[in-house]
Amino acid sequence: MLRTLFLAAAGSTRLGRLVESAPVSRGLVQRFVAGSSADEVLLVSRRLADDGLAVSLDHLSEDTRTIEQAVAARDEYVSVLGRLKGAGLTPAVEVSVKLSALGQRIDEKLAYEHARAICAAAAEAGTTVTLDAEDHNSTDATLETLTELRRDFPSTGAALQAYLRRTEGDCRELATAGSRVRLCKGAYAEPESVAFQSALDVDKSFVRCLNILMAGEGYPMVATHDTRLIAIAEDRARWFDRSTTEYEFQMQYGVRPEEQARLAGSGHTVRIHLPYGEEWYGHLMRRLAERPANVGFMARAVASRK
Repeated sequence: MLRTLFLAAAGSTRLGRLVESAPVSRGLVQRFVAGSSADEVLLVSRRLADDGLAVSLDHLSEDTRTIEQAVAARDEYVSVLGRLKGAGLTPAVEVSVKLSALGQRIDEKLAYEHARAICAAAAEAGTTVTLDAEDHNSTDATLETLTELRRDFPSTGAALQAYLRRTEGDCRELATAGSRVRLCKGAYAEPESVAFQSALDVDKSFVRCLNILMAGEGYPMVATHDTRLIAIAEDRARWFDRSTTEYEFQMQYGVRPEEQARLAGSGHTVRIHLPYGEEWYGHLMRRLAERPANVGFMARAVASRK
């Protein structure tokens, strides 16, 4: 129930304004978002890298509705990649990109060209790009863009969402040599016709997809904070005789830092998904949907509004 409420709240501009105006919202946001500027995200990236963690930067600009916004998103990624290289933070830090931020809903060809420019900047910086998953309506277009980008940038990663009924098939298609695939549960409100609705069914799908990726020739990126699924992933890696260099865990910034440290300390690559930018509200609601235990932080933020 809480997950459904937070996913609905992610699309509410009215509630967004309420949260933004709450006096303690900044403290809440800082728990999950690195900051609003490239300067801030580079500082946090340095701290995480010094702690032995890898990073995937995500500039929060997914509600792009104009070509100008899409160009600005592209330019931000190209700029931050140059700065990452200059700071010596690559290849430990990569970037995650939502094609909607690059104008996918306006013009798919335009979004591809923008993504290509970002991939070229990443290659120049000595790092990689992962295309983020969004709602199910964009999945086919995103995977088609991935195929095109991989012709020249084969390390481009894909994100797949276990709650979508189609994802087992997508895992089979993408579990190929050199293919980087991030598997997550999913964080959008989707109809039952395309997505599993119960937490148990989503978890079962996650494990089935995980088995496919671990058995394949690609590089699985296991994106979960669920201790049971983490343990299953470690077990599946042993079963398929994978070393800790042949897969990685991914977790959200600010969520379960003790588990992040434990995994990194045991020799795993742990990549922190690190968002930054002004458009943090929708991202924050989806994080709360994934982990309803954080509802207390949001409730205190809204209750403190004056």
